[in-house]
Amino acid sequence: MEIIKNNWQSIKENIRKEFEITDIAYNIWIEPLKYSNYKDNTVTILVPNNHTQMVDYISKKYKSCFQVIISEFVGTMCEIVFTLENKEEENEEISGENTASEDSSKPGKSKLSNLLKDANLNKKYRFETFVVGSNNNMAHSACLAVAESPGKDFNPLFIYGGSGLGKTHLMNSIGHYIVEHNNNMKVLYVTSEEFTNEVIESIRLGNSSGNMSSMTKLREKYRNIDVLLIDDIQFIIGKPSTQEEFFYTFNALHSAGKAIIISSDKHPKEMNTLDERFRSRFEWGLIVDIQPPVYETRVAILRKYAETFNKIIPNEVIDYIATNIKSNVRELEGALNKVNAYSKINQNRTIDMELAEEALKDMIFPDKPKIVTPNLILEVVSEHFGIDLEDITSTKRTKKIVTPRQIFMYLCREMTDTTLEGIGALLERDHSTVKHGYDQISKDIEKNPEFKETIETLKSKIISS
Repeated sequence: MEIIKNNWQSIKENIRKEFEITDIAYNIWIEPLKYSNYKDNTVTILVPNNHTQMVDYISKKYKSCFQVIISEFVGTMCEIVFTLENKEEENEEISGENTASEDSSKPGKSKLSNLLKDANLNKKYRFETFVVGSNNNMAHSACLAVAESPGKDFNPLFIYGGSGLGKTHLMNSIGHYIVEHNNNMKVLYVTSEEFTNEVIESIRLGNSSGNMSSMTKLREKYRNIDVLLIDDIQFIIGKPSTQEEFFYTFNALHSAGKAIIISSDKHPKEMNTLDERFRSRFEWGLIVDIQPPVYETRVAILRKYAETFNKIIPNEVIDYIATNIKSNVRELEGALNKVNAYSKINQNRTIDMELAEEALKDMIFPDKPKIVTPNLILEVVSEHFGIDLEDITSTKRTKKIVTPRQIFMYLCREMTDTTLEGIGALLERDHSTVKHGYDQISKDIEKNPEFKETIETLKSKIISS
């Protein structure tokens, strides 16, 4: 119908005004929608997304809005159907019933401050400061959907991806949005490490006092909230008491219709040692991933971050960083921080390509592959643990020496092509001793997240040396 096609933008704008849709929600959900056709009193609207559940969410949330506004243009009530843009030819139409309107009342300033403090949120991380790209669009959309209807859509929401890609940013964004738009909801963000420490402390206090009031208080704290955001859930693996407490907390919240948002570095199916009962529960809702940012997104992230420096960052410098640093957001921002700091310590020298190359020479090696040798590993390990090189190759058996020695064995095997016999020759030991050391470190990495982090730190130091 031409009247709908010619007035499509006006229809969307009228929906925004009539139903007081926030700018964030409008830009994410309404603005991208496209008019397809009108047939048999049915208007088909295209959703440019890649997940059927997103179509279902938009249909439930905004179907009645489109019915009301479009009827004003055409003079009759129409049926509304939403379908994926790339599946229109397959006619995969998904519709839904309208949900009840949300309580849009916002808390006062002082109450908001207290709610944010209680929620344990990072004030830097909001939807407004998150850069959306093809690598994270699905995760961003899902998080906004949960923020708008906590506990109703995609519960639990499970976000996974590598370190520094924005999982924590999105989780905090959900928390901020809910606190600021729902003054009657209790929100809590915690890392799995914080949760573990609370469980351990409650058990300790209970054992020392002879009663379990501390554990009761812990359960009351976590089971009387409306939204639980728990970061890096992989770190509860191998901690029986923590897992048990989280299991019952999860069940209590989910059965009460409370929102649960979880993040991890891996998909539940890739977490080999994860208890099957957790795996099945994590799959009840929606699982979304975040990939490393593509070039265009890296540029957008850097430009957004550069706005905080109050100085001009040339496009060629942005391009240089975006081209050479590809792994994650944290490293991109770290590189720009390094350029800015280098400028400051050099009498506020103007930032240009020459300065950027000088500042980042230790981070960026465009055409220079890193060669890792056993000697390099030996130097880094000895420096990290504050022991002499000779101690690692000696016959000393103190724990202070044995652990770094075994770490050296492990890293040599992982980062070089040196054989067990070759590593043994460097240490004047046989290959079975080296294999035992390698196996011991592998086990420690598997069961101790902090130890795993130490190994990753050493690898980074070796590569950047």
